[in-house]
Amino acid sequence: MKKLFPLFFLSGVLITVQAQEKIVTGKTKSDKILVNAEPKFENSIMEKETKEKLTLADSKTRALFQMVEDRGLIVAGKSESELSAEIVKLAKDEFGMVEHWHKKIVRAGVNTLESYSKNPTDRIIQKDDIVILDFGPNYQGWETDFGRTYVMGNDPEKLKLKKDVEAAWYEAKEWYTKQKQLTGSEYWNYLIELAKRYGYEFGGEIGGHIIGHYPHEQPDLKGDLSLDVHPDNHTSILLSDKNGNRRQWLLEIHFVDRNKRIGAFYEQLLN
Repeated sequence: MKKLFPLFFLSGVLITVQAQEKIVTGKTKSDKILVNAEPKFENSIMEKETKEKLTLADSKTRALFQMVEDRGLIVAGKSESELSAEIVKLAKDEFGMVEHWHKKIVRAGVNTLESYSKNPTDRIIQKDDIVILDFGPNYQGWETDFGRTYVMGNDPEKLKLKKDVEAAWYEAKEWYTKQKQLTGSEYWNYLIELAKRYGYEFGGEIGGHIIGHYPHEQPDLKGDLSLDVHPDNHTSILLSDKNGNRRQWLLEIHFVDRNKRIGAFYEQLLN
């Protein structure tokens, strides 16, 4: 019996350990983090707070864009710069958003072909124009970035382009959610092919970037494109940030039809 006791004792230990394992693995994901990886649990709290703050900020910019529509600010006869100034004032007066973390974009007509970095000549909005807005106001220290397209009149080709760029955005988001591994260049290549499938050219210099508390995380090296959806970014865009938190990304899609000299844009939070 004495020789058998260690075996029975060991068996009891194994049974106990296995039972404890079942208890742990049977818990929710957050409970597992509490037991096995406390730092990850702390990170999950930070991620949740970040997402909540960004979502709130995003809702304010959405409301700003809706107010621009409701007040009929996008009208023929007004210059792009005049409309931009009106939107900036509206953001400040109605939402307390004073800082804008990137340059303010209002493009109409042929100027909608131009990418973000370009600075085309200020143009007067025409009665049959297509118009792009891209603004990044900060709300309570949190960045936003929102882009939409508007069509003046009823031109069917412009209306189709506006509809297509939005549909493509949601298609690209759906594809993104299914990826277990994904580099910036791989996502860029997907967007290029997506534009071709819709019958357009991809007009942007990037297809997305991160966002966060102002100023958001920056690469260690100048010229590093690891935080952009770009053809030269061969690192994973699914990686966590330097603190182990999940990065928050924006997806931006710019379709252009150079023959018809029109473009359309759609941008918002991706994840």
